[in-house]
Amino acid sequence: MAGRFLLSLLLCCLAATPLRAELSDDTRQIIQGLFPSATVIEEQLADFPVYPVYQLQELLGYAYVSTDFSKLPGFAGKPITMMIGLDTRGRFTGVRVLHHHEPVFLHGLGEESLYEFVDQYEGRALTEQIVVSSSGRSGRTSSGNVVYFDGVSKATVSVLIINDSVLSSALQVARNKLEGFAQAAPTRARQDLFEPLTWEQLLERGYVTRIEVTAADVEQQLGRPLSDYPGNLEPDPGEAFSELYLAYMNSPMVGRNLLGDDRYQAFRERLGDNGKVMLVMSRGRYPHIGADFVPGSTPDRFGLSQNQLSVEMRDLNWLETGQSFAAAGVPEMTAVNLFRVGGNAGFNPGVESTLTLNTVLARNHLVVDTARFELPVAFPEELFETVDIAAGPEQSRAPMWVGLWKERWWQITLLVLSLTVLTIFFARQKTLTRHPKLVHRFRWGFLFFTLFFIGFYAQGQLSVVNIYTLLLAIRDGFSLNMFLLDPVIFILWTYTFVTLFIWGRGVFCGWLCPFGVLQEMAAWLGQKLRFRQIKVPERWHRKLILIKYPVLLAIVIASFYSLTLAEQLSEMEPFKTSITLFFVRYWPFVVYAVALLAVGMFIHKFYCRYLCPLGAGLAVLGKFRIFSWLERVDRCGQPCQHCKNACGINAIRKDGRIDYDECIQCLECVVILRDQNQCVDAIVRNKQQQKQARILATDAAGA
Repeated sequence: MAGRFLLSLLLCCLAATPLRAELSDDTRQIIQGLFPSATVIEEQLADFPVYPVYQLQELLGYAYVSTDFSKLPGFAGKPITMMIGLDTRGRFTGVRVLHHHEPVFLHGLGEESLYEFVDQYEGRALTEQIVVSSSGRSGRTSSGNVVYFDGVSKATVSVLIINDSVLSSALQVARNKLEGFAQAAPTRARQDLFEPLTWEQLLERGYVTRIEVTAADVEQQLGRPLSDYPGNLEPDPGEAFSELYLAYMNSPMVGRNLLGDDRYQAFRERLGDNGKVMLVMSRGRYPHIGADFVPGSTPDRFGLSQNQLSVEMRDLNWLETGQSFAAAGVPEMTAVNLFRVGGNAGFNPGVESTLTLNTVLARNHLVVDTARFELPVAFPEELFETVDIAAGPEQSRAPMWVGLWKERWWQITLLVLSLTVLTIFFARQKTLTRHPKLVHRFRWGFLFFTLFFIGFYAQGQLSVVNIYTLLLAIRDGFSLNMFLLDPVIFILWTYTFVTLFIWGRGVFCGWLCPFGVLQEMAAWLGQKLRFRQIKVPERWHRKLILIKYPVLLAIVIASFYSLTLAEQLSEMEPFKTSITLFFVRYWPFVVYAVALLAVGMFIHKFYCRYLCPLGAGLAVLGKFRIFSWLERVDRCGQPCQHCKNACGINAIRKDGRIDYDECIQCLECVVILRDQNQCVDAIVRNKQQQKQARILATDAAGA
């Protein structure tokens, strides 16, 4: 721990000043830590920003700063700066974080979890496909090609950004400085080449590559017969142990023949311009995927590499069960998949690649044997044409946010459905508020959904951090990709922004803020426990509600001066402590959050009303709302004060006007207005009508 503390202190000192081309003592010490056996560390090269590292006359590798190659912004809008070591074989000697502004590490989980994550890179190679796992899975897969890193719970976006920055920068260094990693001339599938072909013709011309692994091949590597293993693994005479077929589907000669004209056209439209897809089919005793393969994931049994770099393969899950093919003579297959290929390393279809197939066979519950096969994969040159200028993998592959949205598809679906229901409820409030029990049950049900799903599970707590991050992004060059990295936050902000101009801040503050729900529950509990409910005098209330505006202004101004200071000031929000970290944090933060909830048991939603900088920002934009839609009648405030007295946050003035800057749209005043037994105006009108009816009845009787 002492060593880690000293290293952290050293890195903080280094990050306080910008890195220079010349080699400072601090930089030298960090690089020495990445290459312990180094005897010579040279100055940063003038033509390529790396530090060559030697042991005597032998080149050990290169050290470099990640932001010299990749400036992918982190969650706070600023890149995560790292010093990375890469040896001459393309293996990471280590990664050290120099500087970052990730709130979840600085003021939440702590930086130790960040250091533990980057420590996983040491000893890993660019020839491996590194995948960040959120399921706690770690280590190498059976294929030996895919390596899973332990992610950091509640910091998924941050660690994915780190992984992308590390890999993309390392690839640039490897291709520029390391032997064997240079790229061949880029190629693409010829779109003008097509003629109808049968399955046999596709095989004969090499347009579909066939790879066969026989039982004898497997037994030779295992050193024992297949009969020693359970599961009837011995193939029938004339049958291969594993028979694989690979085809590059972007080529019309291949894809159009296999899928047919209509399905191939639909495939191309769905794929877009940049996607590269490999069809993999297999039959035999050992297909290319196992029974436990999850559609849409990365295969475990095999992998693809090119120029010593691992090529990412991810199942598209576009094929139907029992998929049929247009080409005549396609045999029945055990497994068929379409895989998108590329990733950080990219994929050049006209250049030979290597398929690695590992057969993992269990003799019993304790002993597992493995046979590894590296098999060449090459397609005929006539299928491809050379491209003069090719976009780098970072341009040709799908943005990082696309994968995140696909991974969280069910959360997105549920959130969008819930927001649709909420919108319908608000749009039909005049009708629905005639049923008080329905309104109250719906509101409490939705509040529970907001707290437990949107807040605790999906981590959808909006924050003032999002506001100043947006302003800084506008100043520094706006990129929507950064904000799309968290789909739940993006959807909530989009919905909140739109509804601000329709109904004001109350839709978010009263229905979609998880900490707001905690305050609502604290107020309810206080009433049930018969705590004295304190009504802040009107004169003081009008002054106290102004506090949150200078707080917001101070945080925003600080963010332009010092992002670190802004992050510290943002701790006025208890959201990270309560919602993100479940109150598991350094005790002063927990005491602060619990104290706010405790005060809320006596003063309804104390934090929301007087301190919340996020609420202040929303209130400012809410002033431009289109509708002042909460209905008022002549007797509201003159003389009736029923709605004002029932309003827990005191958002109704004495004259009956709604203060939309403070209103949380709980709809309690609308329920009262629709209730013939509560609304004074309705009661008076009903009495007048009854009196008039009695007069008319008396007159009629006298006549």
